[in-house]
Amino acid sequence: MYTELTSPSQPPELIRGSLIPALPDDLAVHCIALLPRAAHPSLALVSRAFHALLCRHPEPLLAARRALRLSDSHILLSLRPPSSASLLFFLLLQHPGWPPLPLPSPPVPVSSSSSVATDGSRLFLVGGSVAGVPSASVQILDPRARSWSIGPRLSSTREFAAAVVHSGVLFVAGGCVPSSPFWDEALDLSSPNAKWKTLASPVHLREKWMHGCASLAGKVLAVADRGGLAYDPAAPPAEAWAPVSPVLDMGWKGRAAVVEGILYSYDYLGQVKGYDPDSDSWSAVEGLERELPKFLCGATLANVGGLLYLVWEGKWKGKGKGKGEVRSMVVIEWAGIEVTRAEEGRLRGKVVSRDTVLFPDVPKGSTITHCIALEL
Repeated sequence: MYTELTSPSQPPELIRGSLIPALPDDLAVHCIALLPRAAHPSLALVSRAFHALLCRHPEPLLAARRALRLSDSHILLSLRPPSSASLLFFLLLQHPGWPPLPLPSPPVPVSSSSSVATDGSRLFLVGGSVAGVPSASVQILDPRARSWSIGPRLSSTREFAAAVVHSGVLFVAGGCVPSSPFWDEALDLSSPNAKWKTLASPVHLREKWMHGCASLAGKVLAVADRGGLAYDPAAPPAEAWAPVSPVLDMGWKGRAAVVEGILYSYDYLGQVKGYDPDSDSWSAVEGLERELPKFLCGATLANVGGLLYLVWEGKWKGKGKGKGEVRSMVVIEWAGIEVTRAEEGRLRGKVVSRDTVLFPDVPKGSTITHCIALEL
């Protein structure tokens, strides 16, 4: 009877009754979906069927959690192999011990000069270059369905643009020649048939290459190689763009993340610090000196469920099969940090989780290109 009801496309490990013998698998998946994510690593050890559902073919479980309106934040990571311009995408689950979950490659194989933004559950891959030529493509990843779709094309080709979703609108700026009439544009994500709308911006403030973008205190912040800019959607068009605070501009180097109204970055000494827009000041995150390395370069930050996550490229410390042979693989490390505000604006951090993730099928020398949190 169970054989007749089994879908041919269903993984062989997930036949009816294979998860919990007393229950059909659709009901068992529903029961497992009600359990917290923290229990999943232990459940994956119960049987091959549990491991298949939780680690290899999670689509039925993700669908059940979506139907139950249960979701967690996870890290979406892209890696660039040294011999390829195409990016490889993975999900890193926030519980230690989980292997990376590969995601399909985008239909347009853009390079690391592309930008990413998220509205919470979808990833927007903006611009980049294809075979060395800048692209105007916008590609949308739905990690729940594990599928890509093509969004409205940009009005201008872009590389290294600033991109962020703010109040349901996707903003993209820079990455093209400063004289372009489409230097800054926006897309309303609430409308399925929306088209890009060009925004006014003063020519003397435009920069070409962006290295950071964030939504903070009601404004869109974009940091370029020669000064940062702030865009206020609520201001009159002629006054919407302005330079950021000199304090913010001097302290924001490289990638950053906003957690509970504080923008986090790290300085040239590798110290993690936070910027408070109310006081226009930076404060070092204390308490991390003995638990984390110095992030002089190569690290990235993300807001994962209200925790500050740091993700960086690690080193494989094991041995290969041959004597003295070092195994070739990519190693990514991450740490989840709980930051609390102390007296006089001080910030204290505590590492609450940490893991080392191995990517055995990714060429050695691959580097992190994008790191952003999504809800699943």
